[in-house]
Amino acid sequence: MSASPRPFRLYGVPHSLYTGIARSYLRTQGIPYVEITSSDPDFAKRIMPVIQRAIIPVLETPDGEIIQDSLDIIDHFEKQGVSYSAYPQGALQRVLAIIVQYYGCQTLLPHAMHYRWSYRDQQETFLRDAFASGSGADMAEKIMGRMNSYLPQLGVTEQSIPAIEESFEALLDLLNVHFAEHPYLFGGRPSIGDFGLIGPMFAHLGRDPVPAGLMKTRAPKVFRWVERMTAPGLDTPEFPGYAPDFLPDDQIPETLEPLFGHIASEIFPMLTDKLALLDALVAEHDPQDGQPVAPKPHQRYVGMVETHFRGTPVQVGVQPYMLYILRRADQVLAGCNEEERARVNAALSDRGLANALPGERGYSVDRRNQIEVWSRPG
Repeated sequence: MSASPRPFRLYGVPHSLYTGIARSYLRTQGIPYVEITSSDPDFAKRIMPVIQRAIIPVLETPDGEIIQDSLDIIDHFEKQGVSYSAYPQGALQRVLAIIVQYYGCQTLLPHAMHYRWSYRDQQETFLRDAFASGSGADMAEKIMGRMNSYLPQLGVTEQSIPAIEESFEALLDLLNVHFAEHPYLFGGRPSIGDFGLIGPMFAHLGRDPVPAGLMKTRAPKVFRWVERMTAPGLDTPEFPGYAPDFLPDDQIPETLEPLFGHIASEIFPMLTDKLALLDALVAEHDPQDGQPVAPKPHQRYVGMVETHFRGTPVQVGVQPYMLYILRRADQVLAGCNEEERARVNAALSDRGLANALPGERGYSVDRRNQIEVWSRPG
């Protein structure tokens, strides 16, 4: 009798934002895996020497390939073919899905971290149990303290907290209307935008007691979407007969339009200011193609920028990784003919998102050997 093939191994923890993205994708696609915490001795012995830093999630394939980063994990399977591709065929749907992905992975980080750590006294027992289960009791306090210390570089201050909470409540209200009519953002299967949102909306905002309670009472359809995104396959019994595909002909659901207005009002001017800092950094240092974005592999922030969130002055850290996400939307447009490109650009402009893509810059960011590097054409 032949031995069963070794399953994929996902190194992560339940309360990790980016692990949540990878886990959701694996479950949606029905890919067999086992989840292992980063405190497992194998992580320090075999995984960290490859990825060069203590970071999750990490996927180890049955043949021993190691892949770090939730987006890279998704694309690993997309290249092989999956049951429910996360990338819509329609150019507008795909570009908008990437913008939502950016919004979830980057703009919602302050929301996720605020509700986890600003309300720590109300959910201490839950958080301590989660971190002890994932990292061991001895390390839990140290890791919790380090995570708590990230709030200032995310722009979470006494002055910005009211705007962050108003933003989260508005997002819940908008999504609640949409998910009453559609199981996912762009139709009957999750897009890369859904996977971008599920990271913060599950691991922090849909799981930690304070924000999860708010989500359940204020936006039950959103909480049901969180359940759907973390269930095996397409968990859509409330939508009998809904085709398991994206809406045809590159349609955008009317119920989704208010979300794009919300996103446009929140990513700017922060995105513009972050890109300006990266422009200045590249102009000053002229990094070569393949050069790491930071002196040390574990560093992801390359500077701080003064900007605004919902009209409130904030100072936030800048991660070049954001270009790794948004450049994919530029690549979609590059693959369009002139007429199609004009159509998508006009649609972005109508939604206040014309400047959401990096556009013509002489540099980008790639991931090589498990870390972020500058990418220079030519």
